[in-house]
Amino acid sequence: MIFETAHTGPVLVIAPHPDDEVLGVGGTIARLTEKGREVHVCIATRGRAERFGRDQVETVKAEAAAAHDILGIHQTHWLDHAAAELDTEPHGALNRSLADLVGRIGAQVLFLPHPGDIHLDHQLVFLSAMVASRPAQQEYPEAIYVYETLSETNWNAPYLTPPFTPNTFVDIGDTLQTKLDAFAAFASQVRASPAERSIDALRALATLRGATVHRKAAEGFVAVRQCY
Repeated sequence: MIFETAHTGPVLVIAPHPDDEVLGVGGTIARLTEKGREVHVCIATRGRAERFGRDQVETVKAEAAAAHDILGIHQTHWLDHAAAELDTEPHGALNRSLADLVGRIGAQVLFLPHPGDIHLDHQLVFLSAMVASRPAQQEYPEAIYVYETLSETNWNAPYLTPPFTPNTFVDIGDTLQTKLDAFAAFASQVRASPAERSIDALRALATLRGATVHRKAAEGFVAVRQCY
């Protein structure tokens, strides 16, 4: 499987907000860590207490720690950019912080949010991560994949914004339950079915992506760059 054999260095999943990494890449993360791969997660933004409330901010951070423990994450990196306010700060600041992290980890594989997501934070994180991983330096990520986030990717405007059309699939039949357990750890974010951020919706999407490639469950990605 490409992620397990083609690249053996660290994997970095960049999430605009906590739980995006589980929604989009949770099953693949679990599959990689079970094989002994070093997987890092970067949460690009922090909720500000004045906007979200101190209790909610601390609750979500604790939930992320629990979810990452379930997935076997090597290390979680919290950046200090303001959630839902990335468009108010210089774009170069996000470029620098992501470039520093990518270089410090020595990430060989990146997973990024989709640039067509309706949330502006997702779009800006994608752009900055691409700047941070340009192949114009001695070391750079050899593979970049874009993931989908329920309630963000599917709310874009058809024909007007970039569609999410996966061309790479990872079989998560053996790790789907781990992904669902990790998402359940975000108790403050989980909603009852038929809400998109529900356990049922997450399972249904995995089933749909799996059926595309004749598997019981899968996660779909768009391959941006693959170097072998």
